[in-house]
Amino acid sequence: MKNAIFYFSATGNSLMAARCLAEGLPESEVLNIANAVQKHSGGPYERIGLVFPVYMFGLPLIVRKFFETLKASSQTYIFAVATYGGLAGNALPQAAAILRRRGLRLSAGLQVVMPGNYTPLYGAIPLARQEELLRKAEARIGEFCALIKEKKECGPAGGVSLFGWLFEGVYRLGSPRIPQADKNFLVDANCDGCGVCRKVCPVCNIKMFGGKPSWQHACQQCMACLQWCPQEAIQYKQSTRGRKRYRNPRVQLKDFVVL
Repeated sequence: MKNAIFYFSATGNSLMAARCLAEGLPESEVLNIANAVQKHSGGPYERIGLVFPVYMFGLPLIVRKFFETLKASSQTYIFAVATYGGLAGNALPQAAAILRRRGLRLSAGLQVVMPGNYTPLYGAIPLARQEELLRKAEARIGEFCALIKEKKECGPAGGVSLFGWLFEGVYRLGSPRIPQADKNFLVDANCDGCGVCRKVCPVCNIKMFGGKPSWQHACQQCMACLQWCPQEAIQYKQSTRGRKRYRNPRVQLKDFVVL
């Protein structure tokens, strides 16, 4: 394969984006960061892409680790797509900075608006609005593919803006607390012990005890467990009760079972 497209996704937005990229870039291999973070070989790829959501105005912890250990040569064309529902934050400048420290370059970056899914703050938007955003995202990614094919330099991969410093401050203060934030998950009486939450956790942070999930404090705050629970039995504090869950309509549960 000429191209590797690594993605991190909990509810499907970034997986959909990765698949759209693969459609527009022949000879592309689509790989889940959750499976590859411990065993990525680097491969002789001509182009390497990373697709991920924006968390806390920056990179998800698992994605940051992947950038810090990415195996590539200084000649490899590296691109990134950051999906977000609220603010794009500082994710792409963070990625560019990490790569620079390692003698690599983020050649192209794209920020794509997709349906938001952080249920502790809000419920899923109406389906019609979801579809509108997803169609626009597909078109935008299609345009990005044309630039990637030609290995053009493009996108917001440069320095940090004034707002970027604010985003970075929030991220630096908040991101170290993410792994322990799973103490806020609750399981209500609707739980039937199916174990879907355990299967979809990208970092294997959930174990089942007595037919109920138990979080092990290595959380990513991706909300996969909450969003994919068939009974909607997983809550975050008390704020998610009654809020509509979100799952990208282009994906299926089987896409998220971590191997």
